[in-house]
Amino acid sequence: MNAIMTNFDIENADARGTRKWEGLSEIDQAIRENRLMEYRIKKSWADPWARSLTIAVLVVIAVGFSYLAGASFGLW
Repeated sequence: MNAIMTNFDIENADARGTRKWEGLSEIDQAIRENRLMEYRIKKSWADPWARSLTIAVLVVIAVGFSYLAGASFGLW
């Protein structure tokens, strides 16, 4: 059984290796390493508006749970 690699196959492999998509290389690596959620969290945390919104939502949820916990203990 002989494996013949044509020049076309070599050129394709070289083209794939040298072509860089600067904007997509980080997400491609995240997908390859199966850490897409970590990538999304880091990117959203780097954005000041998304970070502020995340903190505000977490504060509202914490206040809601503390209100419900206080009401269940008869504090108000």
